[in-house]
Amino acid sequence: MAPCSVLTVMGVATCALMHSVKYFYTASSEVPNFPEFVTVGMVDDFQVDYYDSNTKRVEPKQDWMKKVTEDKADYWEWETEISKGNQQNFKVSLDILKQRFNQTGGLFMIQFILKKDCL
Repeated sequence: MAPCSVLTVMGVATCALMHSVKYFYTASSEVPNFPEFVTVGMVDDFQVDYYDSNTKRVEPKQDWMKKVTEDKADYWEWETEISKGNQQNFKVSLDILKQRFNQTGGLFMIQFILKKDCL
């Protein structure tokens, strides 16, 4: 857990914790027993969700994620649609890179990591 900063607002001390959010996007071709596209979401180094091109569904990986989205019936469908769009974008990017590197076959993989530290 990140260090706690103590803030005093109108005589009341509160603690603001820093959190880290990371998303790993991996696109690949011709990798045996591995999906063509995978997204892993992390909060404070704990996996919170997962999507891959085989299941085509975002799944929560923490009980608290399930709980905070209980009243948002379409949250996981919305996240799934975003991931399907990301999958298509990464597939196009992978195909372009393969052409530019003159790679017509064999293993090829790209990974993008998005990280944000926030309160």
